[in-house]
Amino acid sequence: MKRRIAILGSTGSIGTQALEVVKQHPDKLDIEVLTAHSNAPLLIRQALEFMPNAVVIAKESMYQRVYEALDPYDIKVYRGSESIEQIVEMDSIDIVLVALVGWSGLKPTLRAIEAGKTIALANKETLVVAGELVTKLAREKGVNIYPVDSEHSAIFQCLAGEFHNPIEKVILTASGGPFRGKSHEELLKVTKAQALKHPNWNMGCKVTIDSASLMNKGLEVIEAKWLFNLAIPQIEVVVHPQSIIHSMVQFADGSIKAQLGMPDMRLPIQYALTYPTRLPSQFPKFSFDQCQQFTFEKPDKENFKCLNLAYEAIRLGGNMPCIMNAADEVAVHAFLREEITFLQIPELIEQCMGKSSFVSNPSLSDYEASDNESRAIATELIGRFSK
Repeated sequence: MKRRIAILGSTGSIGTQALEVVKQHPDKLDIEVLTAHSNAPLLIRQALEFMPNAVVIAKESMYQRVYEALDPYDIKVYRGSESIEQIVEMDSIDIVLVALVGWSGLKPTLRAIEAGKTIALANKETLVVAGELVTKLAREKGVNIYPVDSEHSAIFQCLAGEFHNPIEKVILTASGGPFRGKSHEELLKVTKAQALKHPNWNMGCKVTIDSASLMNKGLEVIEAKWLFNLAIPQIEVVVHPQSIIHSMVQFADGSIKAQLGMPDMRLPIQYALTYPTRLPSQFPKFSFDQCQQFTFEKPDKENFKCLNLAYEAIRLGGNMPCIMNAADEVAVHAFLREEITFLQIPELIEQCMGKSSFVSNPSLSDYEASDNESRAIATELIGRFSK
């Protein structure tokens, strides 16, 4: 039977690539729901091509445009963020691909888990912000969370057939981003355009900037802790500029398993949507003729401080990762608006972590309050940075 999919964030980078995967396997995958924040024209085109049961446009001012375009085709149209949270409960959905950006992915993920839906998680911030809450609920409901991030998908694949064997550590690989090897003085002068030119991956703006600052890798450290029930000392980061080895797992006997493939997000997306079956794909495949040398180096934590901030946030626990994530979202968007410099991103995050209220055992309402408080503090700091 076809697996019926809801894609939350279908107009973003992950969402559009997921639809490419679905297009390759129309006999195995079917689109049940598509959602978008505000990109009404693309959402309409996607809906007319894949003919889902329903769509949601979060920006309510765009609703009429989407409704008028899709109503003649008997596609249900809903509006608002709350509708995204509600629609994941539909009985006709088998798997929910969470491809929303940032904090916005948390509540729909929790609602989908409550409804017993399998989760394909591309929104790492959900586990960064509230990993304990999410994983506990998934265990209670017997819901599987399949990682879509290439690094966590790699770990998941390396663990196939090994779940009874103890992990000594996991090794997350990082490309190093566009500024690998640059000095502090050089980083003082980097521009938004330079930061958005990732050497290997095609990603959205937020993730690309996080990759350049190594915050993306820090978020992945926290995500790995919750996905694979690891202690922080068990999670290592190594820079692998070729981006062919997506991550590795070292077992108690010293053996290391690695997962290799092209730097193409469609591969981990397909694995999550079709697990445990490996379906054929027409996407580019790796050949050793293309890359005959793999190199590795330690991450530069001195000049790229975001990675250490993430380790510190998860060491402190409680709501600190939530505080850090909110500050990072505000800082990155300020950098994209050219209101702060690249090196002010970690500076702003660190100050927010010091100024925000710490809660050791947060509830969902505590996470919401922490997110709001951190964003307010970060916004105020941006005003000071800009002067």
